[in-house]
Amino acid sequence: MTTIRFFPVLALVLTTAQAALPEVYLKRWRDPALQHRIEQNIEDYRKGDATLELVDAAGKAISGATVELHQTGHEFLFGANAFVLGQLRTPELNRGYEESFAKLLNFATVPFYWAGTEPTQGELRYAEGSREIWRRPPADRFLPWAEKYGLTLKGHPLLWHAHNPDWLPKDPAVVKELFRKRFREIASRYAEKIPIWDVVNESQTVYKTFPLYSVDRAYVPWTFREIAPLFPKSAVLLINEGPRFNGVPAAESKFFPQLKQLLADGIDIRGIGFQQHYFRRERLDAAMQTVDPVRWLNSYEDYGVFDLPIYITEVTIPSAGPDGEALQAEILRDYYRLWFAVPKMAGITYWNFADGTAVKGENEAKSGLVDEAMQPKAAYRMLHRMIHEEWTTRAQAQTTAAGSATFRGFYGSYEVKVSHNGVTKTFQIKHSRSGEARHRLAF
Repeated sequence: MTTIRFFPVLALVLTTAQAALPEVYLKRWRDPALQHRIEQNIEDYRKGDATLELVDAAGKAISGATVELHQTGHEFLFGANAFVLGQLRTPELNRGYEESFAKLLNFATVPFYWAGTEPTQGELRYAEGSREIWRRPPADRFLPWAEKYGLTLKGHPLLWHAHNPDWLPKDPAVVKELFRKRFREIASRYAEKIPIWDVVNESQTVYKTFPLYSVDRAYVPWTFREIAPLFPKSAVLLINEGPRFNGVPAAESKFFPQLKQLLADGIDIRGIGFQQHYFRRERLDAAMQTVDPVRWLNSYEDYGVFDLPIYITEVTIPSAGPDGEALQAEILRDYYRLWFAVPKMAGITYWNFADGTAVKGENEAKSGLVDEAMQPKAAYRMLHRMIHEEWTTRAQAQTTAAGSATFRGFYGSYEVKVSHNGVTKTFQIKHSRSGEARHRLAF
């Protein structure tokens, strides 16, 4: 059996930020044992073996055929929020935003904040043509864009204690009925079109003034019980928690026992979300002194006991300050490699894709992957090399006498070009972690 030969990929080039990184950061993140663990996990969990079987019209094996594989998409989800889709100052900026987003990423977060979807009671802003609200485009706008570029969409959030409309009453029973109405409206319109949802957001930091607040967070299981019947069984329904719970071991986290109890009670939670935000340069500077990557890895593996996909749902890394853009790129390189290596990790969502598109007070961080002119920054170029070169498989081989060839590659979609006796045909296959490992191609 022939094993497909991999083409070499370009090695990542470290940025000049190396010198700006503190010694304690370099000691932790460049530790050989950590790097070996990351590389081994990527090899074990992000890649897999598969076999191509080439046959003719009669089902007879074709030997000696040349096979070329080119990965065209990732099973793993690399995303950002797309909260300003179609809202920039000029058509050129809007086009640049859409195209640069899709060139890098395959996953987009759609805003469903209640204050934006229903700013005045009865004014439902789902359809194109609804009045514009900054960072809250109508959800329908995302559907043709996602279809055009093959993007997976995620709705965020279905219930959160923040960003609710001013008209929301205080009576818990009335609020619950209004939430039920909201859930039904969203599900009837998008349940079959958007496959991933942040169902409950940041319940561990819920405001005591939120009408559904209680010490035991009883509104969380209530919400999932209301939501689950409205969405397909294939929908990923996430409980999403904030940055203070990211990288915290189970024994030290309030989130872990909450999740354990919810699942023990039969609550239909189908994914776990964590966030990682540094909205100011000084917060990033502090994190470079304190974040322990081994502790992070161990904590994600703690949550692996639930056998649910894990997502990093929001990431903000500033580029403001001395050597800011190079430093942003270097930090992202380390964080993304670690997250990509987590066995249960299914996706990573950067937060504000472009400078100048964050909420008021956060734009000073200049945390975008592209600048305000939609030009790629060092972090964008770094992620593009990682996702589309280092973590993308290209390979070639010849089939054996049995008409087969095996390959090991990153999970995702592939174009397979087969040439035999002067004839070339192209096939599309899905190489999936949970799918078939053998692909029969009728030439």
